[in-house]
Amino acid sequence: MNIIITGGAGFIGSAVIRQYIRDTQHTIINVDALTYAGNLESLVEVEDDPRYYFEQADICDKDAMERIFKKYQPDAIMHLAAESHVDRSIDGPADFIQTNIVGTCNLLEVARAWWNQLSADKKTAFRFHHVSTDEVYGDLDESGFFTETTAYDPSSPYSASKASSDHLVRAWHRTYGFPVVITNCSNNYGSHQFPEKLIPLVTLNALEGKPLPIYGNGLQIRDWLHVDDHARALRLVLETGNNGETYNIGGHNEKTNLDVVKTICTLLDKMVPESPYIPHEQLISYVSDRPGHDVRYAIDADKIDNDLGWTPQETFESGIEKTIQWYLDNKAWCQHVQDGSYQRERLGTGKKS
Repeated sequence: MNIIITGGAGFIGSAVIRQYIRDTQHTIINVDALTYAGNLESLVEVEDDPRYYFEQADICDKDAMERIFKKYQPDAIMHLAAESHVDRSIDGPADFIQTNIVGTCNLLEVARAWWNQLSADKKTAFRFHHVSTDEVYGDLDESGFFTETTAYDPSSPYSASKASSDHLVRAWHRTYGFPVVITNCSNNYGSHQFPEKLIPLVTLNALEGKPLPIYGNGLQIRDWLHVDDHARALRLVLETGNNGETYNIGGHNEKTNLDVVKTICTLLDKMVPESPYIPHEQLISYVSDRPGHDVRYAIDADKIDNDLGWTPQETFESGIEKTIQWYLDNKAWCQHVQDGSYQRERLGTGKKS
């Protein structure tokens, strides 16, 4: 197949592309605007492959999207392009509305026009795979799990914008018969993650002896999913998921934020014995919680297991050690991806600096 992947220079998108080029014979077209979180260094290992193409373009640019569809004649779209950081959405929600809602609408319309002129068999095989988040469901108490039928109750500008885009995709399916699949995933971690997210932020700060910020009491619970497991699930849903269906993707790894940070500190104590900051736990710093911070997310991933046969391969214990080792081995990547625009400063206080 010819598969367009939007946001392919981002954390999850680049993991999907690396797998596709390594493990399949599909042709991949990476469409990315290269905003602050997009980094082509994450795709160095595939950039010379004859089945990989890169187009720098914004999903809000209709002319650019129409040109790309006509040039590459896709059989499927995996839509990952999004503004994705909760703290950043609190400081500047308008960018999230523009990219996540307006951009998704634009992409849906270009893709629908392309799909409408396909032959009958190609129309049947075509898929628009919209990649979303468990944050659209809002907050959970101490028990229970998010399922595919959980009511939406987003808390942040980010999750509200993703909920909106989910609704648009479903509306295009119901109104126009446009073939779609949707996935909602739990918190991802792994190599090549932009260092405003918790795990790379804490790892890089600890290596430099900087404070390790814990929001509130640190007892917020997240279900952690290794990005390579997520990429396998996304490929499986795109290629075998049933038209119109939603699949939740979770890692079966519930951890408090405080536990995650303490685990990183313990591993760094062992993996960097020459560090002058041992024990790294001494760097933990409790800071005021962010506005609207959800307490617990947890995914029920039974549907994708029962219907498509996917389960995660990594435990949190195996995945976190591999992840930290990658950051230790790739400090140049970390330096380049930051490029002066983000210096691991506190975002999401709701106050403009």
